[in-house]
Amino acid sequence: MHLRITHNTTCHYSPAVETAQHMAHLQPCDSPCQTVIDHTLQVSPEPETRSRRTDAFGNPQSHWSLSQAHKTLQVIATSDVHTRALPSATCTQPWEAVRDLYRYQGERAAPAAGQFVFGSHHAPHHEAFAAFARDAFAPGRPLMDAATALMDKMHTQLRYESHSTDIHTPALEALQAGRGVCQDFAHILIACLRSLGLAARYVSGYLLTQPPEGQPRLIGADASHAWASVYLPSLAEHPCQGWLDLDPTNKRCGLASPGPDYVRLAVGRDFADVSPLRGVLQGGASHSLEVGVTVEPLLTPEEAADERLRHPEIPAH
Repeated sequence: MHLRITHNTTCHYSPAVETAQHMAHLQPCDSPCQTVIDHTLQVSPEPETRSRRTDAFGNPQSHWSLSQAHKTLQVIATSDVHTRALPSATCTQPWEAVRDLYRYQGERAAPAAGQFVFGSHHAPHHEAFAAFARDAFAPGRPLMDAATALMDKMHTQLRYESHSTDIHTPALEALQAGRGVCQDFAHILIACLRSLGLAARYVSGYLLTQPPEGQPRLIGADASHAWASVYLPSLAEHPCQGWLDLDPTNKRCGLASPGPDYVRLAVGRDFADVSPLRGVLQGGASHSLEVGVTVEPLLTPEEAADERLRHPEIPAH
């Protein structure tokens, strides 16, 4: 699929911000399942300095500084991405065998994914997470099957409820309440896997959503999305590089991506590593935030020509 993502963020400050330093994760990364064709980042007011770098997890980062007073900051990230599905594969490695790989053994190098076994701020170790996951992890069950079963359990037993939590809501609180949003579900799934001794990471990105039958696609009506990945060592040589993506919000999973209608933005230990936009400000004691995301399919030249034949009112570009 060819997808265009427009992520529009507007911050209003009162009083004005005098100076600011910002960092953004708004550029999708190339991955086994996607290729970034084009990316632009518009910032208003225009920054004095800009730079780009790659963070510790391989994500593109943008940095800029503003030294003029401003009451509004607008950041528009536009990305064209080609997504694709990977060949299927099975993993029969028992989950306990994978867990044991991360246990210390003298003179043995730690697995590359070992950094994602440890608890983090938003996805800590806790017995409550392990207890919730345990019935999906029967002795000897393949990790791929067990992780998928846990995703299914979350989708069935937890309720998606908009605005029921915020970024400061602990994952344990969301689990106990039995409700949350995609970010909560990603953190809960990661915390469950880590509490069993497995490597799991947070994935931020976008999902192409379809409007109801007969309804037009609304510009800015989509939103950023979040899901989780679990590491399968026996598939390290597969194009997925060992990662199985799991989206408990929508009960979707797949190697390196839940599907070609998903776009990966960044990966990290949890949301704190991949926040789309953050900054250090002087001034602006209070602020409000508006975010609009549009994910739309782009037609190939052949598809566009066919569409014009069926709908002559569509202009050629």
